Amino acid sequence: MKAIRVGRTGGPEVLELADVPVPSPGAGEALVRQSVAGINYIDVYVRTGLYKRDLPFIEGREGAGVVEAVGEGVTEVKIGDRVAYAQTPNLGGYAEANAVPVRELVPIPDGVDDRDACAVMLQGMTAHYLANDTFPLRPGHVALVHAAAGGVCSTLVQLAKARGATVIATVGTEEKAELARGLGADHVIVYANEDFADATRAIVGEHAVDVAYDSVGKDTWERSLSLLRPRGMLVVYGNSSGPVPPVEPQKLASAGSVFFTRPTLVDYIRTRDELLGRAHDLFDTIRNGKLHVRIGATYPLADAAQAHRDLEARKTTGKLLLIP
Repeated sequence: MKAIRVGRTGGPEVLELADVPVPSPGAGEALVRQSVAGINYIDVYVRTGLYKRDLPFIEGREGAGVVEAVGEGVTEVKIGDRVAYAQTPNLGGYAEANAVPVRELVPIPDGVDDRDACAVMLQGMTAHYLANDTFPLRPGHVALVHAAAGGVCSTLVQLAKARGATVIATVGTEEKAELARGLGADHVIVYANEDFADATRAIVGEHAVDVAYDSVGKDTWERSLSLLRPRGMLVVYGNSSGPVPPVEPQKLASAGSVFFTRPTLVDYIRTRDELLGRAHDLFDTIRNGKLHVRIGATYPLADAAQAHRDLEARKTTGKLLLIP
């Protein structure tokens, strides 16, 4: 089968199309013949070596397709079932097929196609826990959402609005600003044109943001922190501009006894019930027409390197997918 293999860490050029054996599902695993594979910014961290993996490896941790074979002891899925997954520790997602632990597979219901299902597995469930659990939004809350036209935040803006929050979105271009407005953002700041912190204060006043959702990291976290109300929360869940440096606890006290958290999806889907609950909630909102899944671009499997270049250059909006 064809797969994108990484033999050394580095830039997008290390993503090489290769012929590899079709994996055999072990005990508790299912072989998924993939119709689509998801691209996420965490894949960049793995490719560059920021997140360590033994070499060589097949990139990617998200996909959807049909169960083609099952390993010993598998009863939860059967051959022919449509399934999706994310966060598999085995990686192997950028491939025509992947052997995935059954505990990580989510059945795809009728009325949701494979591409939409794949698109909300990692990014959609991330947005779900951010809005519902990390900081449970409610009417009256003001939420600052960075990179609002991206894969996670295009869903997060919609979920935040559904929970009654006022959303201040930041984006890099006027085109992305229009997308954010279309998703329901109340206020949109183009940070290429003005400082987002000054613009936010002009909209809601000093120290009036309840929660800042920051996936940018190094370039934005300190200004995000400065906007929070007393006992507000800074949620840094990504570092596209680089990692946040060590934070002195006294800085949080001086900012108004604020909270600072660095969540990750794996801790919000620790049980199978939690995984299925989040996925099914998202699938239901798709089927009910309450959540629009924005597929930003699709690429042939062989073009994975170009997809990473586009992602890192911030040329993309919405979810990026590979088609094996």
